[in-house]
Amino acid sequence: MLIDFQIVFDRDPAARNWLEVLICYPGFHALCLHRIAHWLQIHKVSFFPRLISHFGRLFTGIEIHPGATIGKGVFIDHGMGVVIGETAIIGDYSLIYQGATLGGTGKESGKRHPTLGSNVVVGAGAKVLGNIQVGDNVRIGAGSVVLRDVPTDCTVVGIPGRIVSKQGKGCPLEHGKLPDTEATVIRSLLDRIEQLEQQVKDLKNLSRINQENYV
Repeated sequence: MLIDFQIVFDRDPAARNWLEVLICYPGFHALCLHRIAHWLQIHKVSFFPRLISHFGRLFTGIEIHPGATIGKGVFIDHGMGVVIGETAIIGDYSLIYQGATLGGTGKESGKRHPTLGSNVVVGAGAKVLGNIQVGDNVRIGAGSVVLRDVPTDCTVVGIPGRIVSKQGKGCPLEHGKLPDTEATVIRSLLDRIEQLEQQVKDLKNLSRINQENYV
């Protein structure tokens, strides 16, 4: 829990002192409660892990199933609306923003939630669904829906999520600096249309000149 406490100062510029973090950071509270619930869960204690998880949800707005495995130094920023499923695995030093979901699909049993590598950034409102593998240093853009495996060092955006960059390393707090591939494609199409329009205009002028010369 000490690393969970210390990482707040590294990841949140608004963190000013230890007392503020200790009392006013719901992401830290949710992780502390989860680590207790998870310890009880793996030691086959019934009822109480889910009770602690439910209390944590009421208290912080963050729902983490006691069966989820969360590495060290994970930071849940703000956190309201975050949902982490039973068989989800989150690697060390990952960063999760408010409204993110690590959920399952269908009603299958066994491993049905995503596995995140280390130093993964999950943007606000992003959904990572199903038993998929997300590699280390991956950045998932806000509002994205990821349904397939993502290799290491990639940036994923969109619905459904698609890889737009193979260089996911860098400051995790700069998750807003993501490439806009759709804008690039649209700009390319507009440039092509302008070129075609100019070619049509040139052909019309040439045709008019030829007609005048013929007459």
